[in-house]
Amino acid sequence: MPKVKIPRKSTTIDMTALCDVAFLLLSFFILATKQKPPEVLTVKTPTSVSSTAAPDKSILITMTKEGKVFLMLGDETRKNAIIDDFNTTRGLQLTGAELTKLKKAEYIGLPVNKLKSALNLEQEIPASAMDGIPTDSTNNELSYWIKSITNAYKGEDQRKLQEMILIKGDGEALYPIFKNVKEALKANELFKFRIVTEGETVPPGSELDKTGKVEKK
Repeated sequence: MPKVKIPRKSTTIDMTALCDVAFLLLSFFILATKQKPPEVLTVKTPTSVSSTAAPDKSILITMTKEGKVFLMLGDETRKNAIIDDFNTTRGLQLTGAELTKLKKAEYIGLPVNKLKSALNLEQEIPASAMDGIPTDSTNNELSYWIKSITNAYKGEDQRKLQEMILIKGDGEALYPIFKNVKEALKANELFKFRIVTEGETVPPGSELDKTGKVEKK
């Protein structure tokens, strides 16, 4: 009896539902992803093989290649107390509105004698137009800010505060500026800090590569 051949038919798959799901997932990730904002202060830091993570709440001191120094108060729970203390100890006599505006600022980069006038401007002064916090030996205003920071953390373990202090310097920044920053910390009995660097891989064949003793956290 001859075999009956069943004709082959091409199968078709409806991809509409799959495309809908893929589109919904793509839309979700686009909306849910938080884009990293551009850095207000652009500095090119030196590189290192250290992979130690910076603390979430930090006191960041930034040095640009032009020699300007900026301060960023990353601990929002203490930022208000630091600024209030600085306003009192330096006798700035800032109004409530001026204090509110200063507390909302992302960074501080002006001398004391220019703070009040800058806070009354309608538009915020860009970082490129700021003078930076004076750190020279005759007028190291950064030490006043550090003093207010230590006052805000008074009564707590100073080792914790020292771990929060980060110095981020441009690779072309001159050493005297870095020295003045260290003097501001030293004047407030803060002798330890961390330096922010750009990560790089361990050179093959080096001692670190052989031992694997790269600082991690």
